[in-house]
Formats: sequence, C-alpha cells, structure tokens
Amino acid sequence: MPLPDTLPAPDRPVLIAGPTASGKSALALHIAEAQGREIVNADALQVHAAWRVLTARPPAEDEARAPHRLYGHVPRDQDYSVGHWLRELGAILAETPNPVIVGGTGLYLSALTEGLADIPPTPPEIRAEADALLRRRGLEALLAGLDPVTAARIDRQNPMRVQRAWEVLRATGKPLAAWQDETGAPLLPLAAATALVLVPDRDWLNARIARRFAQMLDEGALDEARAALPHWPVDAGTATAPLWTRAIGAPELIAHLQGQISLDEARETATLATRQYAKRQRSWFRSRMKAWQPVALP
Repeated sequence: MPLPDTLPAPDRPVLIAGPTASGKSALALHIAEAQGREIVNADALQVHAAWRVLTARPPAEDEARAPHRLYGHVPRDQDYSVGHWLRELGAILAETPNPVIVGGTGLYLSALTEGLADIPPTPPEIRAEADALLRRRGLEALLAGLDPVTAARIDRQNPMRVQRAWEVLRATGKPLAAWQDETGAPLLPLAAATALVLVPDRDWLNARIARRFAQMLDEGALDEARAALPHWPVDAGTATAPLWTRAIGAPELIAHLQGQISLDEARETATLATRQYAKRQRSWFRSRMKAWQPVALP
C-alpha cells in the first residue's frame, strides 16, 4: 500500500483502523520505525496464541523492527473481552504515551475512544440459560427478550452481540442500552490522538484478500489448523463457541482436515467469508468513525 508522505505528531498516540487486508500493519510499522514508537494490537482475532499465519499477525521480522504488544498472548482456554483489552492497554499507555494502536476490531477502538459501560460479569447460570435458549429456539428467541431500544441499537445479525444484550438484561434487570448510556470517560479521547481509518477501494481490497489467503496457505495456515484440530470444540460455529475458533478461515480449514470439503473448497469459502467480514468492518467504520481522518486506498 502507498505510505503517507508526512508523519503524525510524534507526541500523540496514533490509532489506525481499517478492514482486513487493507495494509494497516504496514502503515503502523512505517510510523513506528520512523518515530521510535511501540505498536499495540487492536484486533480481537490477533490476540489468540493459536493463530499467527491465519490471523495475519505481524511476522517475526516485523516484530524485530519495532516493539509489538498484545499479539498472540491469549491461550485457547482463557476468556478475553474488550474489557480485558482495555485494562491491558491502560497499563501500556501509562508507560508508553504515544504508541501506534492498530486493528480492525471496531468495538475495541470505539470503546477506547468513547468509553465502555461498566457492566457486571454475567453469572454462569445466566450464560447457561442463554446458551440453552439459543440452542432450543434460535436467535429470534433472544431478540424477542430484548427491550426495544437495545434491539434497535445492536447488530441483530451478530449472535454474540444479541446474546450479550440478553444476558445483561436478564442478569442486571437493566437494558444494555441503558448501561451504554451511562458509560464513563474513555481511556483515550479521540481528540487526544491522531485517528486514521483506511478506506480502500472494494475491488482492490477483494483482490488483496484473495491473494492473501493463498499466501497464508503457502506460509503454513493449514499446519496451524492441523495443530488446532485436536482442540477443536464440538460447538465450533455456534454463538457459544470459544472466541479463538472464530478466526476467519479456521472453520473451513478444519472442515477440510476432517474430510468434509476439498482444499480448493476451503480456500474459496474462506476467501468469501473474509470478504463478508471486510464488508461488515467497512459498515462499522462508516457509521461509528465519522470523526476519524479517512485515508483513501489505493
């Protein structure tokens, strides 16, 4: 991707958002090297230790060129949420005031710059109740149990978001929307950072997505999936599945290793899933990051 001719103010944190395969990591490394900064991950998939190639984590040679934080540090059996990420990032900001924070998880970046509601943890029995309801009656049953304001605000196509909203209401008696409206001050206000959002041409991005997944296979993505196969849970692909199983391309490669589809079918299906994921990311950025500085690509 083309790199900018000018660099951001060196004393302010830099935020870089963008869809998958848009070149965020290359831009972050360019800025970090030029200005002696650290790079901090803001991608919910790249935190997981199970995947390196498949989530396009920066390679070891890039990590040798600039310090990288919060990449690949979460084991399979550990829960991890935006709240965990904010707490870890807060500790980093206390010691490193001007990192480059880069990723494609809009929820992470919005929580960082807009604040995150301090909602009590969901009790295990409420989580089990939600899981059972979802299995028996589907997503519509959870949606039917939400208040109108929350139901209108959340992504109704995202089972994780719907179930989270249902659990919050069931556990606290207060709608998720009400908790969100009481959100405290953000860890990093947008005005205190240089915030960039990459806006790639769709055809250009789709071509990069296709090339990158083929490159992932060449670099060992199938071997990563083979190593994950003994740990693959029976509920993979459902709203209750562990977060590490949701890496784009992982279900398809596991299905190939289980003899369900060919490698070519896995490649085609994973590439399509990545394009759909990028489309959701672009929609989030358009609706939630209107105050960020757009960077048109290519």
